[in-house]
Amino acid sequence: MKNGLLFVFAILALIGLAAVGGALFTVEQTEQALVLRFGEPVAGRGLITEPGLHFKIPLIENVVSFDNRILDVESPNLEVLAADNQRLEVDSFIRYRIVDALKFYQSVNSVLGANNQLGSVLNSAVRRVLSEANQQQIVRDERAALMARIKEQADAEARRFGVQVVDARIRRVDLPQQISEKVYGRMQTERQREAAEYRAQGSEQAQKITAKADRDVIVLKAEAQQQADQIKGDGDAARNRIFAEAFGKDPDFFAFYRSMQAYEAAFKPGETRFLVSPRSDFFRFFSAPESPAEATSAPATPEPPRKR
Repeated sequence: MKNGLLFVFAILALIGLAAVGGALFTVEQTEQALVLRFGEPVAGRGLITEPGLHFKIPLIENVVSFDNRILDVESPNLEVLAADNQRLEVDSFIRYRIVDALKFYQSVNSVLGANNQLGSVLNSAVRRVLSEANQQQIVRDERAALMARIKEQADAEARRFGVQVVDARIRRVDLPQQISEKVYGRMQTERQREAAEYRAQGSEQAQKITAKADRDVIVLKAEAQQQADQIKGDGDAARNRIFAEAFGKDPDFFAFYRSMQAYEAAFKPGETRFLVSPRSDFFRFFSAPESPAEATSAPATPEPPRKR
């Protein structure tokens, strides 16, 4: 009997502990909780935003938790037709926060459902806003203003889901792949044309510089040759003048000196042979170097005999 009572008490204790455990739940600092009774929020404590330990009635009430941080929705590449009929690929995103947990739960039920709905809202807002602007305004001139308009329109539609759009951004704007390839091809052709033009201009300048350098070299060589010939002529003239002055001062010595030079040039070592008479005028300084006849007359410069 006693054992039976202990077993009953143990069963009741376990049931009590299970009831107490089912009545307690925890709300994290990054969460907000919605207490529902048969699918409807409990009056007075339906929305719980304070973190900590809270109570609910087991088996009757259930708790649904939602993230109270800022969430984001990414939009895939969206092709948009701008006001100037230019097709553009736009990559955008929005950030939102759950501000009405009950409406959020009743309309989209979860974050995944909200992301699906807000993705469609974002795409619609991007198409509407960017279709009223041209490419230059979208890419550069009015990009910030266009993003502000997208955020405003997306937030207005997102309010029916119990969320607030806090930011909307256009991450990237590009031309479609086919158009980009054509544009890059035209750019490449244009750059190749400019490069060929620059090369032609450089080649022309190089030819001009080379021609000028060649002309300057020829002119410098001609001027240098002219100066050399002039200096050589002046030297020859000075040498002839010195010879003439020396001949005028002492004709006998000058004739003797010139004859010695002729002998040195004629009798160089070699196999050349001469057939000449010893009485030839060429050898007069060997036979009678102080002849009275030579002393009274200025001898002509002897010519060396012809070699054979």
